[in-house]
Amino acid sequence: MSNQDIYQSVTDAIIEAIEAGQTAEKFQMPWSGFSSVPVNAQTKNTYRGINIPILWASQLQAGFASGYWGTYKQWQERGAQVKKGAKGTKIVFWKEIEIEPQEDNAEGETRMFARWSMVFNADQVEGFEIPVAGEGKGSAEILAEAESFLSATGAAIRHGGDRAYYDRAGDYIALPDRDLFHDTDTSTATEGFYSTAFHELTHWAGAPQRLNREKGERFGDPAYAFEELIAELGAAMLCASLGITGSTRADHAQYIDGWLKALKNDKKFIFSAASQAQKAADYLKSFSTPPKEAA
Repeated sequence: MSNQDIYQSVTDAIIEAIEAGQTAEKFQMPWSGFSSVPVNAQTKNTYRGINIPILWASQLQAGFASGYWGTYKQWQERGAQVKKGAKGTKIVFWKEIEIEPQEDNAEGETRMFARWSMVFNADQVEGFEIPVAGEGKGSAEILAEAESFLSATGAAIRHGGDRAYYDRAGDYIALPDRDLFHDTDTSTATEGFYSTAFHELTHWAGAPQRLNREKGERFGDPAYAFEELIAELGAAMLCASLGITGSTRADHAQYIDGWLKALKNDKKFIFSAASQAQKAADYLKSFSTPPKEAA
């Protein structure tokens, strides 16, 4: 399958998942409602970038209860067997390829090409038990870690009013009072608060003095829609990494048409947004990660 087919196939799947989540009964994005990042059952590493929304969308569509995934071979190495007839999910990895110089005096170059890998969810295999690493964290511990994470960034946060936003000129985040958040079908009011906070924090990370992402001037700009999708994915990644169930904000329904239009016009749109979201998440996590000691 060609690179272009990979981009289009992933984009089509995300479009289908977004459209399936917009009905009269519900408003759900394919990256909301998850409290953990997908994990490779063999390596124990969490997936990154575009593969996170790919696997979340697949899990949501199929109704899988588990967030553990692996290739056919990896499940065999774990002593498990993929069930007959199970349909795998295609994820993406990048392979480095050397390009030979076209002229005698020119230097070769290295390019990254997208490639497929097929993975299966733990619900699709036999002979595997999801590992239980002691007692899970209680809600109080999870929320304390979320508050510590938010505080560690040093972002200026102003509480009050009824709107959430990041002010680039003043370099501060505005968040509504906590009592304005309410429980939903997928998350508590407190989880909704932190999900909103992390959305604005992802915007904060993209400021010129930090990751320096382009920001659209007004609603409807392609750059505006792109930045909002980055913040959506970044917040979902941060929530899941901290054990918080991310929620879909009702006021983000206004962005759906813009995202769908961009996805249909640019097959690399979701890839770029997921990449930038991962960069933002890594950057924000660095404030809470102790520096490595010199050898």
